[in-house]
Amino acid sequence: MGKFCDDVDVIYAIRGNRPARGSRIEAQIIVGTPGTVMDWCFKLKLFSVQNIKVFVLDEADVMIGVQGYSDHSVRVKRAMPPHCQMLLFSATFDESIWNFAERIVPDPNIIKVKKEELTLENIRQFYDFCESKEAKYEALTNMYVSMTIAQAIIFCQTRKTANWLSKEMVKDGHAVALLSGELMVTERAKIIQRFRDGKEKVLITTNVCARGIDIEQVSIVVNFDLPVTTEGMTDYETYLHRIGRTGRFGKKGVAVNLVEKYFMHILRDLEEHFGTKIMKLDTGDIDEVERLCE
Repeated sequence: MGKFCDDVDVIYAIRGNRPARGSRIEAQIIVGTPGTVMDWCFKLKLFSVQNIKVFVLDEADVMIGVQGYSDHSVRVKRAMPPHCQMLLFSATFDESIWNFAERIVPDPNIIKVKKEELTLENIRQFYDFCESKEAKYEALTNMYVSMTIAQAIIFCQTRKTANWLSKEMVKDGHAVALLSGELMVTERAKIIQRFRDGKEKVLITTNVCARGIDIEQVSIVVNFDLPVTTEGMTDYETYLHRIGRTGRFGKKGVAVNLVEKYFMHILRDLEEHFGTKIMKLDTGDIDEVERLCE
């Protein structure tokens, strides 16, 4: 929408990008995290909420479902003028989120898109049992040539693991890109654009890339770590979003899970929850891996 408008400025309300005290924000669009937006508005008084015409919560299930985000989001919303339009966007809404959303958005217009049958229709899911982190790394290097036939995304649970994996692969001569949450917004955008343009074939990332990035050439997703919640429970939604980065635009995709013995119960939880069978794959059989990625 913005490219059809002249002289539209955007500013990022994120930690570390703080305007000078006493200044006033002239940008028409403010994109930011709830806590920082709240600070800019109430503490620093960089803009007036009375001038806000549209208030958007993207990934609304997270913004409403996570306690800290929820409190901040509700406080910002309550400060908005009565005529302010509120928009909530999310790929997933469970019943508790619906109930909460209906309280803060009375009489809403609801637009639903058809739910993608990601696990049943267009993504073949596999796993390989690995004894250790080093065994997972060996499995990845065995698959590297097959992954670069098109493009691949490798998901890690933590920044520490993603950084370690990236350094090890680069050290061994494999071309990879690393995307994680500590990068500035502009740095993330450059990395994603290079990956979108095919300048890098393999992207190593955390859950920062699990939602909303559609790249047609991605044919395989590898879960170096299976996704779990902060309480150590199976994170079904994140798994669905992760493997949904492949098999886009009606194409077939492949998801490979590298699983240590302590996490085999997570794999079985995923099978039961989604009503699907995750097949065994020998990542050491190069011919078999190549056939999957053709």
